[in-house]
Amino acid sequence: MTDRVRLTLEAGVADVRLSRADKMNALDPSMIEGIAAVIDQLVATPGLRAVVLSGEGRAFCAGLDMMSMAGLAATDFDIMARTHGPANVFQQVCWGWRSLPVPVIAAVHGVAFGGGLQLMSGADVCIARPDTRLSVMEMKWGIVPDMAGFALWPRRVRDDVLRELVYTAREFSGEEAVGFGFVTRTADDPRAESLALARGIASRNPEAIRAAKRLANLSVSGNAEAVLLAESREQGTLIGRSNQMEAVAAGMQKRAARFED
Repeated sequence: MTDRVRLTLEAGVADVRLSRADKMNALDPSMIEGIAAVIDQLVATPGLRAVVLSGEGRAFCAGLDMMSMAGLAATDFDIMARTHGPANVFQQVCWGWRSLPVPVIAAVHGVAFGGGLQLMSGADVCIARPDTRLSVMEMKWGIVPDMAGFALWPRRVRDDVLRELVYTAREFSGEEAVGFGFVTRTADDPRAESLALARGIASRNPEAIRAAKRLANLSVSGNAEAVLLAESREQGTLIGRSNQMEAVAAGMQKRAARFED
């Protein structure tokens, strides 16, 4: 936990909250470092089953804090440095959720602009209030999305729609975002809905859930041969293991399953 991000863990569900409410959770260097640190912490958390990512206060995330970021050019920050595998630290705060081995659900309200929109796009599922305001806002500042958006949006957002939204930086609503593909569905209380979904996921075989996420991530590559082989490999690993047998037994006996991590 940092002063920019709060993390609590209950029954395998991590509740991650951006906690810079006075600035609508805008991304400053401390927030960037805090999110990256929480992702690293979650990777090493035993018993983790699912994650809910949300923002405190009036908004999910208003994007980059342009004032605090203005001085970055005067530092020795190297945008080309791959500090987190294939990503730099700015990309990691969005891409890191996709590479996390368990499902991540973003609960979005208020605004999700620029980096905030890319941040929520790293989640497996996004639930937003219908009146949420969203924008691929970077073009307003004369720049392009560079926090993993272009790695996350293909196969999720239709190509021509994405191009229009990038080129124009126009705002759109949570309702529109469902049709575009940025948002899975809307809810009046997205955090409550997201936590309920996460708890449901946490009740499933954790080995199968992690395998399903690996397959879903691989499927984006479009390499059918690799996906078909991976399906067989993952299934062969799962069948007959204790957690898989427990899933069957619990279903037949109409009781809650007791899985091992």
